[in-house]
Amino acid sequence: MTKNGLLLVNLGSPVSPSNKDVKAYLKEFLSDQNVVTLPKWFWQPILRGMILPTRTWRSATFYQHMWTKAGSPLTAYTEIMKQKVQQDLREWDVQYAMNYGQPRIVDVLHEMKDRGDKEIVVLPLFPNYTQSTHDTIIEKVHASGVQTHIIKNFYDEPVYQRILAKQVDEAYPKKNYDAVIFSYHGIPMSMVKKGDPYKGECEATTEGVTKYLTKVPKDKVKTVFQSKFGPMPWLKPYLKNYLMELAAMGKRSVLLVTPSFVEDCLETIEENNVQNYQTFKASGGNVFDSVRPMNGSDEFCHFLADLSVKQLQGGDANEPGTNA
Repeated sequence: MTKNGLLLVNLGSPVSPSNKDVKAYLKEFLSDQNVVTLPKWFWQPILRGMILPTRTWRSATFYQHMWTKAGSPLTAYTEIMKQKVQQDLREWDVQYAMNYGQPRIVDVLHEMKDRGDKEIVVLPLFPNYTQSTHDTIIEKVHASGVQTHIIKNFYDEPVYQRILAKQVDEAYPKKNYDAVIFSYHGIPMSMVKKGDPYKGECEATTEGVTKYLTKVPKDKVKTVFQSKFGPMPWLKPYLKNYLMELAAMGKRSVLLVTPSFVEDCLETIEENNVQNYQTFKASGGNVFDSVRPMNGSDEFCHFLADLSVKQLQGGDANEPGTNA
């Protein structure tokens, strides 16, 4: 019996928080030329000789702090999303794969095709499109030779925006916050200058969600970017700098929203709740709270299921690796 298939795709995670596994993961991730666009002949000696030896142990320490019995939070919540979406799409074959690490996109797509999945939707779990996340996924889908429907982004879906707005509205009244910060994962400015739409999509996300907010004053909302890597300029304003500016202005209570991350991960648990929290407190800040990511919430998983169905209703299958 033929059926439809849905492949949820997330970033990936080390197999374990050991130095060996974290190094292997970072090597694959940072060797991706859609992530670091420098020429291989220039970048690889730096990566292998400087970045990996210094970054591995530090990242491994962070992973050890956040590791759970179910593995990394990113992997555990992706599994929860898969199970809940499968409950909604009972006649579908719902699977997940990782852009880096296991399970691999090409392998899972071949398995789905071998099981008889006729129409397969590929859904990257990133609301906003950017080269550094989506292009490698698209390339791997193309390499599989399996025809798919790829959902390029979902930041402008009203249902998604209302879910996020509801989370913010529920968190905001709990304390007297001076600012509500929408913090997105940054990308290099060089990508934006070459036409990457990510910056505009992030700003449109904040604007769209703000329209649905009922309890948050609009003048308290700010869009910033985090997770800068390397010496080159990335999207600004930087979250860390903005936190210090707020504290210097006497605004000592903030609520952080992270639309780029649909599940808790290294960036939300360690970068924000530890490093950026410490920066804010050291600068004179007092309250640093975060709105939890979707983390496999029922509403979000229903949305993913409905979005996938809508994708199939919208048109014919694409050539491998192209966008609908």
